[in-house]
Amino acid sequence: MRFWQIIFAGCFRRLNSLASIMDTNQIRNFSIIAHIDHGKSTLADRMLEITKTVEARNMQNQYLDMMDLERERGITIKMQPVRMLYEPSRESAYILNLIDTPGHVDFSYEVSRSLAAVEGVVLLVDGTKGIQAQTLAHLYQAQKLNLVIIPAINKIDLPNSRPEEIEPELRKILGDVEILKISAKEGTNVDYLLEKIVEKIPPPKPGLGDYGRALIFDSTYDDYKGVMAFVRVFDGSFKTGDKIKFIAQKKDAEVMEVGYFKPQLVSQKELNEGEIGYIATGLKDPTLVRVGDTIISNFESQISNLKELALPGYQEPRPVVFASIFPKEGADFNVLREALNKLKLSDAALSFEPDSQEVLGRGYRCGFLGSLHMEIVLERLKREYNLASLIATTPSVVYELVLRSGENKTIFSAADVPTSDRYTEIREPWVALNILTPTRYLGGVLELVSSRRGIHQDTEYLSAERVQIKYEIPLAEIIVDFHDKLKSVSSGFASLSYEFLELRKGDLARLDILVAGELVTALSRLVPREQSFEEGQRLVSKLKNLLSRELFKVSLQAAIGGKIIAREDISALKKDVAGYLYGGDITRKMKLREKQKRGKKRMKASGRVNIPSSVFFELLKR
Repeated sequence: MRFWQIIFAGCFRRLNSLASIMDTNQIRNFSIIAHIDHGKSTLADRMLEITKTVEARNMQNQYLDMMDLERERGITIKMQPVRMLYEPSRESAYILNLIDTPGHVDFSYEVSRSLAAVEGVVLLVDGTKGIQAQTLAHLYQAQKLNLVIIPAINKIDLPNSRPEEIEPELRKILGDVEILKISAKEGTNVDYLLEKIVEKIPPPKPGLGDYGRALIFDSTYDDYKGVMAFVRVFDGSFKTGDKIKFIAQKKDAEVMEVGYFKPQLVSQKELNEGEIGYIATGLKDPTLVRVGDTIISNFESQISNLKELALPGYQEPRPVVFASIFPKEGADFNVLREALNKLKLSDAALSFEPDSQEVLGRGYRCGFLGSLHMEIVLERLKREYNLASLIATTPSVVYELVLRSGENKTIFSAADVPTSDRYTEIREPWVALNILTPTRYLGGVLELVSSRRGIHQDTEYLSAERVQIKYEIPLAEIIVDFHDKLKSVSSGFASLSYEFLELRKGDLARLDILVAGELVTALSRLVPREQSFEEGQRLVSKLKNLLSRELFKVSLQAAIGGKIIAREDISALKKDVAGYLYGGDITRKMKLREKQKRGKKRMKASGRVNIPSSVFFELLKR
């Protein structure tokens, strides 16, 4: 009995300590930012253990990666907030609000949203790999927001770790600052890192008004409580029963519940300024809550201009990859619409609008931040919303046509490009590409980028062993397999990041693919005219290997403007219809084979080839 009394007393004391911290001076809000696979999730695990936020018996690796998909792939897809009670001594206690962030370039929008809700960041660098492209991209974002940056070199426990070489590279970028050396896996110096977070990251600034004001940085959906807005409170407080208003959406609601993340949702009486937590809005329409919107409470109805109260939100994410998603069964269209609306709550970078195609029926044209983002969205739709039978078209970038009338027309798919006599030029998106690589792989990297129509801009040596190269390149050349090819030519050491530049005129042609004589618009694409023949031959050859054989001969053709430029044939499956006959007149077998020949002719005339959704994506890989 004595044992349980001690346990309950300890838990009660920690809860009291947590509840008693109402002073914003005792709050620290921060994020961990780094390139993919540099140890963010592992560092978060150690912090949860040290602060006893999660009991040891419940602890598991990548604890803050709440989705099975994240654990399977070993990457963080969704940002995840958590509140920790840190007690460095008996006399002091602090609330640490951590937002764990992804590292992949496709999920950089998740990082930008988390940075708007905190006062500082831990910049984590892998001690075996050094500074990577996404390390710099996240760092520049944090610097623009004037956040306190605490650099730390991770994985010092590994035999191939080289912190002494990486430290000068960091100092060249950050200046003369203290650089911590830690091992998130072993827990080495993580205690010291927590002390530095309390010491260097400032507490939230005091609020300015009597009303409550909070910024939505993420959201999710609950069948009972409706939309759950994840917020950072900047002014005042929010509590159950408060009347609230969403400034951008001009929508009123009533707070059903407020609380914080542990990382599971834990309700509390009130959410005060400086805190990070959630607000259950009770709203059942997911489209009414937008990431970046401001929620206000305790406001006076006579306030003339509510927009003046809006907090600085985020720039709208700019989708760079577009693909249409269709349900195989037309009855699932409404299910797909509801699933996309709910998924957008937790993935603000996803955009979609209705689309329809003669062959595939009704669906949605979706915009993504990259090919990995598209893969993750499709997988989440299948797993979380039971939409296993989905067809996704070939990923594409957005183009702009200059029509002969002088108007500009946005094109999301090559199938929408009219005949060449109706427009004067096609403009394609270009991006600024930043690649970091060891100098010994520089030649292979330069050859790869040049083969993708890249234009060299600058080369900068961070050290004798590492070099940063900058290119301008068409976005269409890097959206699918470029990252894999880059890893291949650099033995996995090179990394990249990119930013949109502008739309530029290109000499492009629409390449169509015909399967069994039927135009498959979902396979059409825009390609550089000088590469059209090679690209057409590559596509039909690859398509021949990807499609299964039918009972009739299938022709695969590539065409530009109605002219066939490449062809492959898939031979028919053979079946000996006379195989069961033995003896007798030979004319019996001849009659059966003639009947089979006539049947195959009819089948070829009316038969259709089913193209699996996986084929659309595989075709883009080179």
